[in-house]
Amino acid sequence: MAEIVKKATRQSYGEALAELGAQNENIVVLDADLAKATKTEIFQKKFPERFIDCGIAEADMMGIAAGLASCGKIPFASSFAMFAAGRAFEQIRNSIGYPHLNVKIGATHAGISVGEDGATHQCCEDIALMRSIPGMVILNPADDVEAKAAVRAAAEHEGPVYLRFGRLPVPVINDEATYKFEIGKGVTLAQGNDITIIATGLMVERALAAAKELKEQHHVSARVINIHTIKPIDREIIVKAAKETGKLITVEEHNVIGGLGDAVCSVVCEECPTQVIKMGVQDTFGCSGPALELLEVFGLGVSHIVRTVLDNL
Repeated sequence: MAEIVKKATRQSYGEALAELGAQNENIVVLDADLAKATKTEIFQKKFPERFIDCGIAEADMMGIAAGLASCGKIPFASSFAMFAAGRAFEQIRNSIGYPHLNVKIGATHAGISVGEDGATHQCCEDIALMRSIPGMVILNPADDVEAKAAVRAAAEHEGPVYLRFGRLPVPVINDEATYKFEIGKGVTLAQGNDITIIATGLMVERALAAAKELKEQHHVSARVINIHTIKPIDREIIVKAAKETGKLITVEEHNVIGGLGDAVCSVVCEECPTQVIKMGVQDTFGCSGPALELLEVFGLGVSHIVRTVLDNL
């Protein structure tokens, strides 16, 4: 049996930036004194003249990124999700979103899986915040292959993009040789007729594991859809699943308010009224602890997905 390869998507972010930097001299990377953690240090070592450490001043960093974008550069402004989306929200809204500037926000350490850093650093509200900004594209990749593809797609897209990356190493589930990434298009990873599990980010691999267990142990056929683009969301793939399988279960490492679940609900309410069960952080703050244990504590383990499917069939 082949060994399962695991890599944190923040690592993929840093590697992808370095690759892009060699291809496009307009790529500029900014960081808020966290280059080692966000992995932008990989770019810094290769292209120090195009790397700006803004210090612990996230709001200023977004303003600088906006200025660079207005001069034709493609800036990637990087920090932890809590500081990028939270602390600098006003600057992102007014200086980047409002003029629709070509700034890419690389937000690492998102969600509960930040682990021991605790509630102050576990940002489970960033998707909701970024969804509220007109014209903002939100990408939440599931693994190394998808993360690198998302960074490349963000660089090619004209306009603001929020990229969400994790601290925790996650299994590589996509084949780099055949994988195709397209902004706004979801991916069906497993076919099923009884129910649909719609997942994003690190929860995609867990949704696949749950679908496998459901099929092998409970004879339940669950469709699994990976929504790597939360905004604009793939309405077609969601409506098709709602019509063909009935109930939908959304799974995300984010507050159930304002995230993937709400985005899916908006689609089906308008086009195909369907029951949606939202799995995620249940409108509460996180706490300190080992990342894998926290995912279990907050009801985001494979067994929780399996039980939720069985309870709602």
